[in-house]
Amino acid sequence: MAEQAAQHHSQIGSPAPLPAQREADAARRLRQGLGLFLAALLCFACYDAFAKHMLARYPATVMNLSRYTAIGVLALWVMHRHGDWSALRWGRLRSGKLLLLRSLMLAIVATCFMTALATMPLAEATAIYFTAPLIMVALSPWLLGERVGRVQWVAVLLGFAGMLLIVRPGNALPLAGTVLMAVSAVCYALFQVLTRKLSGVVPTAVQFAYMALFCLVITNLPALFHPITEWPDAPQLALLLAGGFVSGGAQLLLLQAFQRASASTLAPMNYVQLLLAVLISTFWFQRPPDSLALYGMLMISAAGVYLAWPRRQKHTAHQAS
Repeated sequence: MAEQAAQHHSQIGSPAPLPAQREADAARRLRQGLGLFLAALLCFACYDAFAKHMLARYPATVMNLSRYTAIGVLALWVMHRHGDWSALRWGRLRSGKLLLLRSLMLAIVATCFMTALATMPLAEATAIYFTAPLIMVALSPWLLGERVGRVQWVAVLLGFAGMLLIVRPGNALPLAGTVLMAVSAVCYALFQVLTRKLSGVVPTAVQFAYMALFCLVITNLPALFHPITEWPDAPQLALLLAGGFVSGGAQLLLLQAFQRASASTLAPMNYVQLLLAVLISTFWFQRPPDSLALYGMLMISAAGVYLAWPRRQKHTAHQAS
């Protein structure tokens, strides 16, 4: 009987460590996801600052050419790891038109953002760009069929009011740059909507490859109308390509982060990049935003974090019940 009791006890006790192990693994993956996400935001902020600095000498077309040449090399590496090169063939693609439209949206984002950044202060430009999540929420009832509640609409309006504080008359922001940055934000919101539609339909590696190719071509179309008059020498070209690899590496870090942590967990942290942009603009470029612009940035950040937060709260409440 004692032997049977011992066996029975061991059978009952043996599965006990498994939930604890799963919790430990989940916590480890969450920490990894948060770390990768913060690293990606730091890389994005550093590249934007680098681009702002280099735009004083080179046009946006040179910046985008070097950037997406480097990202194209990374895309080849990603496809090599993916292994199935035939997945790039048009005949094998599902939702190919949506994939092309998604790539086109990001190409417009890159073209408008880089062109605007040449004349816009980094902090204000980044803040306008970060209205994209608000725009996506505003468009989601029509493009995604999602219901947006009254409080969410209030948050969207709060964020847009914050943007108006930034672009208000008298803030000395260039009109063309402001409009281009707003177009960039709208197109990035559409890019995010299309990314959600393609999730689980088109492999991530294929999406990355098409994005790199489209952006390399589309972002350099302005060179047909404004030919590049000054090309970088070898050391400068190497520096520009290195910056491009930082930008592409940030995108790969994001992909790895989202494989380890949910989007609802990571999304509220996006606005760390806006904080970094304010710090870089203030201490590197000696262009701190004024008090009203800072209030506008806080309103945009608060609205964006709130809109990213409810899913987490509802999920937690559901688990607790």
